[in-house]
Amino acid sequence: MKKTILKKYAKLIAVTGAKVRKGQEVIIYADLDQPEFVAYVVDECYKAGAKEVTVQWSYQPLTKIHYRHESLTTLKKIKNWEIERLKYRVDTLPATIYLISEDPDGLKGINMEKMSKAQQARYIQIKEYRDAMENKYQWCIAAVPGVAWAKKVFPGLRKNEAVERLWEAILYTSRVDDDPVAAWEKHNKDLTDRCNYLNSLNIATLEYKSSNGTDFKVGMIDNAEFLGGGEYTLGGNYFNPNIPTEEVFITPKRGVAEGIVYSTKPLSYQGQLIENFSIRFKDGKAVEAHAEKNEELLNKMISMDEGAAYLGECALVPYDSPINNSGLLFYNTLFDENAACHLALGKGFGNCIKNYEKYTLKELEDMGINDSMIHEDFMIGSKDLSITAITKDGKRVQIFKDGNWAF
Repeated sequence: MKKTILKKYAKLIAVTGAKVRKGQEVIIYADLDQPEFVAYVVDECYKAGAKEVTVQWSYQPLTKIHYRHESLTTLKKIKNWEIERLKYRVDTLPATIYLISEDPDGLKGINMEKMSKAQQARYIQIKEYRDAMENKYQWCIAAVPGVAWAKKVFPGLRKNEAVERLWEAILYTSRVDDDPVAAWEKHNKDLTDRCNYLNSLNIATLEYKSSNGTDFKVGMIDNAEFLGGGEYTLGGNYFNPNIPTEEVFITPKRGVAEGIVYSTKPLSYQGQLIENFSIRFKDGKAVEAHAEKNEELLNKMISMDEGAAYLGECALVPYDSPINNSGLLFYNTLFDENAACHLALGKGFGNCIKNYEKYTLKELEDMGINDSMIHEDFMIGSKDLSITAITKDGKRVQIFKDGNWAF
């Protein structure tokens, strides 16, 4: 891939995604797949005014080795230096960039029970620090090709060809053209306009129906609103958390969901794929889940903690989206969730509440925002998906028809 286009992508991530501010610290999380591109992003962060940029490297095969050999007691433990690092981040609120490239099957064969218990224990210890940073800093998730991931998407190509094709797909779906920053300004405006229309409806309930068997209703929080594209921190800093993104989303009311939904794309979770699954909800809770592949893993995900069985997001994405139109299955939630409508199990978004900055986290949860250690998107959008909004005064407004926006 040409360096000129990669440098434009790196600038997009730093300037539009994380929206790095002058004098701010930046943390970049990356695998070892594209070190040259990571260097481009670091450079663009400094050009945007960053005071210091730290890169934290990871390597998926090492993660697998650690989980194989370390005891559960060791895996659960949060060391003192990790706590001090978290405290420092609470104080400094660095912009955070996640460059994902991992192998969708990279953790296959791992002891999932051991991993789940370790993650649950660690989450409890760090939750107070995560809560303290909630909605206070900019962050961005973007992607770069890893060889194993590229071969998963393009199995018939040689390694170098597969990586090049995946680069092309990532750049296309991320709107990296002659002027990607301007393209994203236009894209953000379109998503904002759709949010404004949906918020004007005063929606109480969303109804989903599809010929694949999806028949589902979910309730909204009274003062929740749809968001999409860029977001604001509590300090008023605008940023784009996901590159790419096609969604308009809202956090539903915990405990108000009935019916069944069927997945339309595989879910990549903890380095494994969950395929062809369905989830039934009663009183807002996932009470039954089945999958053709990795059903046990799906049920472990749903039982990670009390909130993991409840919904944290309803996202609206047209079936006729750039990602879906690419004809590719990315085996990566960042992309596949933006190919079609999806739901998310787990943690909800407090910033979906109007004037959320006036409320404590406890008050937001009392309104109906779900809390959990997970937030896992799964796709339910199909070519014939119909979504009807029922307004607070009882009117029915079709907002999706044949998988696409009805307005």
